[in-house]
Amino acid sequence: MVRLLTITTCFIMMMLMNSAEIFGQKTGAFTAANDIGKSKLKGSTKFDEPLQVYTLTGSGLNMWANTDQFHFASVKMTGDFILTTVCHFEGKGVNLHRKMGLIIREDLDPGSRYADAAVHGDGLTSLQYRSKGNDVTSEIKAGLTAPDVIQLERKGDTIIMRCAKKGDPFTETGRMSMAFNAPVYAGLFVCSHDTAVIETAKFHNFRIDVPAAENVDGYQTPSASRLELMDVATGIRKVIYATKGHIEAPNWSKDGKFLIYNSGGLLYKFPLDTKAPVKINTGEVVNNNNDHGLSFDGKMLAISSSTKLPDGRSGSMVYTVPIEGGIPKAITKDVPSYWHGWSPDRKTLVYCAERNGDYDVWGIPSNGGEEFQLTKSKGLDDGPEYTPDGKYIYFNSVRSGMMKIWRMSPDGSNQEQVSFGKYNDWFAHLSPDGKSMVYVSYPADVPANSHPHNKRVLVQIQSVNSPEAKVLAYIYGGQGTMNVPSWSPDSKTIAFVTFTYGDPNY
Repeated sequence: MVRLLTITTCFIMMMLMNSAEIFGQKTGAFTAANDIGKSKLKGSTKFDEPLQVYTLTGSGLNMWANTDQFHFASVKMTGDFILTTVCHFEGKGVNLHRKMGLIIREDLDPGSRYADAAVHGDGLTSLQYRSKGNDVTSEIKAGLTAPDVIQLERKGDTIIMRCAKKGDPFTETGRMSMAFNAPVYAGLFVCSHDTAVIETAKFHNFRIDVPAAENVDGYQTPSASRLELMDVATGIRKVIYATKGHIEAPNWSKDGKFLIYNSGGLLYKFPLDTKAPVKINTGEVVNNNNDHGLSFDGKMLAISSSTKLPDGRSGSMVYTVPIEGGIPKAITKDVPSYWHGWSPDRKTLVYCAERNGDYDVWGIPSNGGEEFQLTKSKGLDDGPEYTPDGKYIYFNSVRSGMMKIWRMSPDGSNQEQVSFGKYNDWFAHLSPDGKSMVYVSYPADVPANSHPHNKRVLVQIQSVNSPEAKVLAYIYGGQGTMNVPSWSPDSKTIAFVTFTYGDPNY
């Protein structure tokens, strides 16, 4: 009797492992990994934590008609969210209709209602969906084949698919309506389209972003944050710090050993070895914003902090303080003033300031003195930053009708536009080798003179000798993402912050 009970128990456990959710072991962002349907060959989900890459293997006859067989890595979600990933198959594959991608699924039954962003082995890409349980699958084919990056968004009852080739902006390739029962299962999938074959797909830069609700002010209701590093050559991103608190604007130290960011009016040093934030002493200057950065020699820190003047006016002023911390020295005398750049010789600071009702680029000796005006164009001029050789100051300006990147000589002469295209471009940061710049681009429906929180934005890269820009990252962010110089000293990596109103560990 005991022997029979043991055999029966083992059989039940095996059945549960083969057909139901496997919980208890969190794999990266996911809380479950499942074979959906009666696949003969067992699939798997693995997460390479150092590289933050997911590898999914799976078999299965198909994801079509009225029933599915595939491997699924998932987490339960409610409300609105955005799934984004870079993905590719490994190997040539067996069946041209093998599939991989992003999926939102009502349950784990083979005939469940679902919507997915699917990339086939032959490059066919589509928004697939099953509107009714156990019904026939439908699809909206994309005009783009074999994309490198795909996105699936749930916004109320609307499902939106976007995709892109590496370096290009997203294109919306499908949109449909489907009201899911809550919660849903969201995540990654792979299907071999052959019951006798296991296929492998790799996914990196996978993110689940929960956007702000309508009319949420990012200042009044700040989001959770992820501090990320991106290898510029490969495009691979890594989250090195996730927090429910709100952090902004990482600087990179000149020795490459730590970052500096602001949070709650304070500045923090973030060592890349311990990954334990340490507050920087700035005395009574404790209303610091995201306009701060290190001198080229790495010894001094310029900061911008809200201050009340004797005449009752208040606003941001520019200060300097040793990198070790201490009592900041006030440099500017008027408000508002927002620091953005040091000259390579450490003798001059440049900043955005409102004077006489208009925002322009101004400069001032770094030890204090009289400020001098560098731009006089009507409208907003912002984000000035010196090139490493001191030959130019780059800045952004609305003078052409959109916010674009411009540059000028250090004395304010020879002002010329250097970024083009259909986006509003903000805060150009020059690589230490002087060859490239990166900047944040907002969609054209955001007012040109505004850089709000909580937007789908692009991080773009552009050679200083070319007008052509390429997309490095598709992120949920905006204000605070990358306001200040954020290149690693070897010009290989950039740092930035992304935001979410969900769990930042997704």
